[in-house]
Amino acid sequence: MADNITLTMIKPDAVRDGHTGAILDMITKAGFKVKALKLKQLSAEDARKFYAVHKDRPFYDSLVSYMTSGPIVAAILVKENAVEAFRNFIGATNPQEAKEGTIRKLFGLSLESNAVHGSDSDENAIIEGSFHFTPAEQY
Repeated sequence: MADNITLTMIKPDAVRDGHTGAILDMITKAGFKVKALKLKQLSAEDARKFYAVHKDRPFYDSLVSYMTSGPIVAAILVKENAVEAFRNFIGATNPQEAKEGTIRKLFGLSLESNAVHGSDSDENAIIEGSFHFTPAEQY
């Protein structure tokens, strides 16, 4: 089932701006099933761990600061070919390059404040899902 899950995080700006419900509605209407869901505040330590792959990039400190600026909504989603399907569904990382009707086009503000995160591989979906949810929290 690994190739059928993905992790998303509704990012702090989208949560703060009241878009959580609309984003979750779009996700479920697109056929994704929610396997786990929680509202949480990332600590700086957690954000650094989650984004460790970017630690040598110039935007790393800004990303950690942004992701700890308010609560996020984390969710494990299930659908056939979930990672690719979700990444196509949310749109390009830069909202200005995202296709019309995608989450990032509708709710993204900038390259960093792009409303949602989506796993980039089946392997990372499992790692990221386990980062946010214990097995007992996944249904």
